[in-house]
Amino acid sequence: MTVTTPRGFRAAGVAAGLKASGASDIALVVNDGPDAGVAGVFTANRVKAAPVRWTQQVVHGGVVRAVVLNSGGANACTGPAGFQDTHATAERTAAALTASSPRLMLGAGEVAVCSTGLIGERLPMPALLAGVRAAVRGLSRDGGQPAAEAIMTTDTRPKTTVAKGSGWTVGGMAKGAGMLAPAMATMLCVLTTDAVAGPGILDAALRAATRVTFDRIDSDGCMSTNDTVLLLASGASGIEPSEAELTAAVTAACHDLAQQLIADAEGATKQIAIDVVGAAGEEDAVEVGRSVARNNLVKTALFGNDPNWGRILAAVGTTAARFDPDDVDVAVNGVWVCRGGAAAEDRSKVDLTGRDVTIRIDLHAGDAAATIWTNDLSHAYVHENSAYST
Repeated sequence: MTVTTPRGFRAAGVAAGLKASGASDIALVVNDGPDAGVAGVFTANRVKAAPVRWTQQVVHGGVVRAVVLNSGGANACTGPAGFQDTHATAERTAAALTASSPRLMLGAGEVAVCSTGLIGERLPMPALLAGVRAAVRGLSRDGGQPAAEAIMTTDTRPKTTVAKGSGWTVGGMAKGAGMLAPAMATMLCVLTTDAVAGPGILDAALRAATRVTFDRIDSDGCMSTNDTVLLLASGASGIEPSEAELTAAVTAACHDLAQQLIADAEGATKQIAIDVVGAAGEEDAVEVGRSVARNNLVKTALFGNDPNWGRILAAVGTTAARFDPDDVDVAVNGVWVCRGGAAAEDRSKVDLTGRDVTIRIDLHAGDAAATIWTNDLSHAYVHENSAYST
């Protein structure tokens, strides 16, 4: 159930001393297959971390043989020196891999780099580069789980997945428990497949998948500087699926990881699905769902087990979506507490004692629909983010 489940991949996770806790903090994923196609999607934040800017260039080249990831520091807002650190990381990784297996013969331009952690501080490069060498030595087909553990920050557990095709597989790992808001995928994620697929097909499949999965989770409305999702293809299965087949498997893997991210969101006690139906268009449905997901009054009400549908309706009304306020219906966990923009069933019938919550909003304006996934806003979220840098 990891990035090394597809054939042609090895991985490792090691501790290099980047985290004060001493936990593992360097991950490496290597593609040994006959192919090395890649696709990537990245944060839409105008403030982009050095590894994002580097990896965007690498992905543009269409070939990636290795991805090195570190937790314990974002290498964001670190100026030209931070970009040089990213370049040095890619160079050292390429050199170490070539020395360990000369048949690879890869250069820095075939190494993607991802970082996560506190913004604004340079990485301790001697420790990081030593960690890269240790990760190369530790590469194995069983290294997927240690790699997933090494990229964790405030995550409480690693996130991994597998989706099966017909004779080929998609695997993946992700990290993210805060700053989960749309504009790509909002975390670090590496997906692998042993299918035969070129960069163009990979790009189409990845963008279609992230549009309806990672781009529709919204924990706290905050957009990271480091968001990166990569899809690597080894071609080791020898099987070339159709674009539709590949897209379906990549979407299944992304959906699973997205749900794991929301389930592990910082301080969350509720996992909330906001289903918007009857919209005039899909964009309207997404906008309405996102407005409710980002509304702190809604999120705190759900933390307190209060089915406050008035807050939901007020959030819907802040959007530019097409609808008549007097036509809107709202249900919370199956109880239609609002019909036609006014009170309906008794709100005391709503059971919010469990972790899973479903809000259904019918705009009665068309046939389009979309789902946004979010979580509640708790005391623990405030505490964790007020004390994060220490």
